[in-house]
Amino acid sequence: MSGAEPLWRVFGRIGLLSFGGPAAQIALMHRELVDTRRWLSEAEFLRALSFCMLLPGPEAMQLATYAGWRLDGVRGGLLAGGLFVLPGAALILALAAGYAAFGHVPLVSALFLGVKAAVVVIVIEALLRVSYRALTSRAARLVAFASFAAIFLFGLPFPLIVISAGVVGAAALPRSAAEPRALPGNPRLATTLAIGLGLWWAPVVLVATLGQDFLTGIGLFFSKLAVVTFGGAYAVLAYMTQTVVQDYGWLTTAQMMDALGLAETTPGPLILVTEFVAYLAGAGAGSPLLALAAAGLTLWVTFVPCFLWVFAFAPYIEWIAGRPRIGAALAGVSAAVVGVIATLALWFALHVVFASVHEVRFGAFALTLPDPATIQPVPLLIALVAGWLLIGRHWNLLAVLALSALAGAVAPTGF
Repeated sequence: MSGAEPLWRVFGRIGLLSFGGPAAQIALMHRELVDTRRWLSEAEFLRALSFCMLLPGPEAMQLATYAGWRLDGVRGGLLAGGLFVLPGAALILALAAGYAAFGHVPLVSALFLGVKAAVVVIVIEALLRVSYRALTSRAARLVAFASFAAIFLFGLPFPLIVISAGVVGAAALPRSAAEPRALPGNPRLATTLAIGLGLWWAPVVLVATLGQDFLTGIGLFFSKLAVVTFGGAYAVLAYMTQTVVQDYGWLTTAQMMDALGLAETTPGPLILVTEFVAYLAGAGAGSPLLALAAAGLTLWVTFVPCFLWVFAFAPYIEWIAGRPRIGAALAGVSAAVVGVIATLALWFALHVVFASVHEVRFGAFALTLPDPATIQPVPLLIALVAGWLLIGRHWNLLAVLALSALAGAVAPTGF
């Protein structure tokens, strides 16, 4: 690429402009890497995108990492992936610190009332978008319904749902026709895995050795999250909310929704919401220093695996493209993701529109039901208007969030 624009400048610009979720981020990279500079061909870009969708983690960040790896090896991959994440990570850290300090100020709380209402609509829009792409057969719709019931009614763990959906998809969903390809050699695979796994787990082992139980729990939980983050951040948010709020008590449901609303306003992958969650958990458990350590550890265990998957398995892209059963398994996971996002949308909607929500058990079933007398007209009205603007009128996401926040601030108290 002699005489070409340097990688750091191109991927730095992509990182700063990567608003709007994975679809917008992938479109931006396509324009920069395929249309404008022709660093990748159309076929190479599409194969790389399919490969990244097979991996756990944010596919847009991994696509950037792969593009950098193709252009300049591991150094290029680290540069491209790092620049895709770092601008958003820095902004999320500043927002988390500000929220921890000022989140309970009445005006700030009123602003976030509107943001929470908009978040419900954002998740519903993601549900519609993923449904259109993933539910292309009756079997896929059954998988989606089963995953919804498994989480909402039975509270089954998200990793079990992902694995089960993949098995069902490989066995029952339609497979695309593809030309088989020979398995390529990859002599550096063992070395790459050893280095990547060592870097991933080193800080977790360190805090465990130092007796830092809270940070050890943070490292273990978000490491597990990094392995099961298929289908985008919305899919894993239901699992994260269930664990962080109900099991560990690190955050409240309202704080989780605020975290997602703020993450929607920043560049980079939405999974950066984990950094915000970890910071608030650390602030609640101790001090700003502990919060900073929790946020840094979470960033490390969330994104080091992303680099590892790309560097270890990118040489197999052509072989993977010729394995229809893998594609069917991925389709099963994508269908399950629809059910998981539906759970998340319903969970958020109940907690925004009603002031009181409780759980009712019927044997193995557990239903989350609202108290109808506690309906809150203001967030309901804001959510309806936000839904009309975002889904009906296709307004810009940031504009809808800003308008919703303003509506929450000016709405009369007690209405």
